[in-house]
Amino acid sequence: MSRPLTLDHFDAVLFDLDGVLTPTADLHALSWQRAFDPFLEARSRATGQPWQPLDIDQDYKRYLDGRIRYEAVATFLAARQIDLPYGSPTDPPGSDTICALGNLKDKLFEEILRSDDLRAYPGSIALLEACRAAGFKIAVVSSSRNCEQVLSRIGILDWFPVRVDGKVAERLNLPGKPAPDTYLAAAKQLGVMPQRAVVIEDAIAGVKAGRAGEFGLVVGVDRHGDPDRLWQQGADRVIQDLAELLPLMRPP
Repeated sequence: MSRPLTLDHFDAVLFDLDGVLTPTADLHALSWQRAFDPFLEARSRATGQPWQPLDIDQDYKRYLDGRIRYEAVATFLAARQIDLPYGSPTDPPGSDTICALGNLKDKLFEEILRSDDLRAYPGSIALLEACRAAGFKIAVVSSSRNCEQVLSRIGILDWFPVRVDGKVAERLNLPGKPAPDTYLAAAKQLGVMPQRAVVIEDAIAGVKAGRAGEFGLVVGVDRHGDPDRLWQQGADRVIQDLAELLPLMRPP
């Protein structure tokens, strides 16, 4: 990317939450693992097939990370060639339906979140502050239903005039990432064209969403030393920390 990150070129910056602003992507991965492994082990015993636990490096990043929870469950089960009824969002946490497994994951995540000393990445706070000072419009776009709670915990909820999260997507009947709809909805609420907005994402599904929405700049955040997975999905730039974008906010 040669263009500076200034108002001459862009009007808005749209931030993912987990893995971009906060290290909560790791908490999501752990809660998915705790939800799926007992289910997969029980299924192995019932079918006689080898038990293959959830692989965070492969399964989580490919099928779960960045997706709305029920869509994530369905995507992962399809990859394992496991057929479950969809069920209902009111299903209690369990393993009988796609919704029950998604609700179990959400329950486990909330338990982990309550016990975690949650903080934002310092580089992310620095970039947020710089964006606000420069006059950029900003939004958070997250698949998580816990987005509001997480932002409140780290004290930056009121920094985002627009928040399109898992609850909002459900209310508006928006498909989740990798579809671009949640990012497009955020841009529309901010009153900006996608071509004038920057998407910052750490998930494969999120980078795909930014590319599919034809946003002006899609930045991939590589927290775990695997930049190729983001480049391959169409990221314009891959960084390890959001502070790396700060020099781009100062025109040459």
